[in-house]
Amino acid sequence: MSLPLILSRVLPFGTLNRDLKLIFASNFIGAFGDGLFIYVLPLYIRSLEATSAQVGSLFSILTLSTALTIIPGGFLADHFDRKKIMILGWIIWVPIPLMFSVVTHWTQLFPVMSLYGFFLSGPSTSAYVATSSKRETMTLTYTTLGAGWWLGYIFSPGLGGYLSTLFQMRGVFYLAFVFYATATGVLFFIRSQHAEKNRALTEPNSSNASYAKKIVLLSMFFATVFFFLSLVRPLTVQFFRDVFTLDSFIIGLLGSISFLGSAVFSIFLGRAGDKLGKMIAVSVALIVGGASFGLLICFNNVPSLVTASFLNGTSYTFWPLMGASVGAIAPETSRGRWISVAQMLATISASVAPFVGGVIYEASPYLPFYITIGVCPILSLTALIKPFKEETQLNQNQG
Repeated sequence: MSLPLILSRVLPFGTLNRDLKLIFASNFIGAFGDGLFIYVLPLYIRSLEATSAQVGSLFSILTLSTALTIIPGGFLADHFDRKKIMILGWIIWVPIPLMFSVVTHWTQLFPVMSLYGFFLSGPSTSAYVATSSKRETMTLTYTTLGAGWWLGYIFSPGLGGYLSTLFQMRGVFYLAFVFYATATGVLFFIRSQHAEKNRALTEPNSSNASYAKKIVLLSMFFATVFFFLSLVRPLTVQFFRDVFTLDSFIIGLLGSISFLGSAVFSIFLGRAGDKLGKMIAVSVALIVGGASFGLLICFNNVPSLVTASFLNGTSYTFWPLMGASVGAIAPETSRGRWISVAQMLATISASVAPFVGGVIYEASPYLPFYITIGVCPILSLTALIKPFKEETQLNQNQG
């Protein structure tokens, strides 16, 4: 088999149009800046005299802020230019790295984390992608754009960890600010997009209550997934520092490997979702993600940590998988609203988890991981039950 043929089957050539390519570029640039500090942010907060539980409370504030701003974002996505809402979301985020750089105690981070969690642009972005993508490759389109984020994160955590040893975190935050501003600028070049109200007459059963039932069912499932992932995600770097006594540079490199895994698995799971069914891809991601957490906490050696971190990349693919699952069945006229419902339920669930995980972690660093490892196979099997299979078939029939 020739190399071009192999690449054509692996890489998502032809999946993204001009506007989606620009969104991909914005995601990549913004994620590179975000990755300079996000992976070691729990350690930075700990350096500001915070305990694990207090770190968890700050991340809970972040996700709660996300949940509270998603529904308004969905309303905006269905009534205004989605491009402008996406730009507004980034404008809100641009000063955040500078705000992180000036705090001197963890208690000063509550307003910063609240602003960091603002997600007015989330439903607009998801609705924009769903409307711009081809139905037969919708899952791959979502996961490819997600891969844009993860590709941006591949090198930046290690770079951020290294720069923090040279210039302290303040210099890292300044650099992140530059990338945030650049990512915002790229979005000015995409085309405007409004919800097509005239499609309400042509969409089959667009007002049928079954849509609501199916979307709520999916949303509840993904909310459960995000709760257990958020239970341990902020704790991973703390576990590396507290139990394995790794330094910031090594932790950053492991973060880079994890995001490399996210980029690779995003493409793989996207293709699998379009060919075999979205929930089958979700089921596989849960099994691999659960196994990766087991490797992360059980083996303190380089090969195991590298392998585990790479496999752990699957834990970052659920957001685009959720967007593809809901976006495929939501009517265009109210797509932003329905996507915002799913995202809101997921983030409300995830907003509680970091605090709960932090409290459990103080009792035993291993216990939160054991809980998530045990739940992942159950959720994986749940993803394959009849209601979700019917959902997959419905999506394929509508395509």
